[in-house]
Amino acid sequence: MDAAESSKAKIASLIQDVEKSSDDELQQLLHTLPREEAWISGSLYLYQGFWCSSLVLKSVLSFQKHFQAFDSDVMVATFPKCGTTWLKALTFSTLYRSQFSRGGIEHPSLTSTPHQLVRQLEYDVYMNNPCPDLDNICVYKPRLFGTHVPYASLPTSIKESKCKIVYICRNPMDMFISLWSFTGKLRDENQESLSLGQAFDKFCRGILTHGPFFDHVLEYWNASQENPDKVLFLKYEDLKEDINSQLKHLAMFLGVPFTEDEEKRGVVEEIATICSFDKLKEVEVNKKGLHISGIPHKDFFRKGKVGDWSNYLTPSMVERLEKLIHEKLDSSGLTFKFSSKVFTG
Repeated sequence: MDAAESSKAKIASLIQDVEKSSDDELQQLLHTLPREEAWISGSLYLYQGFWCSSLVLKSVLSFQKHFQAFDSDVMVATFPKCGTTWLKALTFSTLYRSQFSRGGIEHPSLTSTPHQLVRQLEYDVYMNNPCPDLDNICVYKPRLFGTHVPYASLPTSIKESKCKIVYICRNPMDMFISLWSFTGKLRDENQESLSLGQAFDKFCRGILTHGPFFDHVLEYWNASQENPDKVLFLKYEDLKEDINSQLKHLAMFLGVPFTEDEEKRGVVEEIATICSFDKLKEVEVNKKGLHISGIPHKDFFRKGKVGDWSNYLTPSMVERLEKLIHEKLDSSGLTFKFSSKVFTG
């Protein structure tokens, strides 16, 4: 069994172990929650309006109970497969650019993966330790973390403090295809793959990790509209279209705007290049080894294209999702870009 197959078996085993755990608090909670079959193995449980595995739920409970935000903290919040890896790299490189030298060779993104540089709270930090030493985990300051947890379920200290949240959204058609492809890689050889149609039906019904998708997106969208100084709402497609202006917007939000001198020296373009999808995908550290969750680093990189959904979704699937988009985004003001096509609520 190679490393990739071993990691898949490890994930499945961890999920099964947690579901059979003697943790009374968790077990009692699980018995009270709605339950559905997961995309990969085991079950998903509906907790506080979003679906997650028992393994992730245990981590989320610790995160909610013990995490204390600092006013200076920055959170990279995302729905899975919406550009998490890319946004982590961009935020890290923008926020800490004064703490390491220019020139590429010494840039941390060349020796560490974005997920090692920006640790994921519920899939990493709290996964094996309910009370981790967060200050030691964050080498750079201010502290920078990642999370997939919906806005409503974030710890109170995050929502009530002055810490900043950077959120990225991706059109649901591309996001769905990316997630379906990703989960397919996590199945071991003895597991039957979830067909595109089966996965699509679950997605439309909101049954996926951290779903429903539209609830997740709208919570952060509404928070950004109510408090734009706290929550920055970015769109994957906008970053693909004009990365330089989006980086300037990000830097301004983080309180570290690019100076006139930096812009003249090409610092914005340098960050955009170092953190580009093509560059990150080819960095050696992103092609080898495993994430702390057991997922191969290379599996976090696929195509990174806008509009790839058109190669997979049938006309009837597109029609169903278009209706769902209109229904969910009604009067929200949020729009999605699907290549040259725009759908609004």
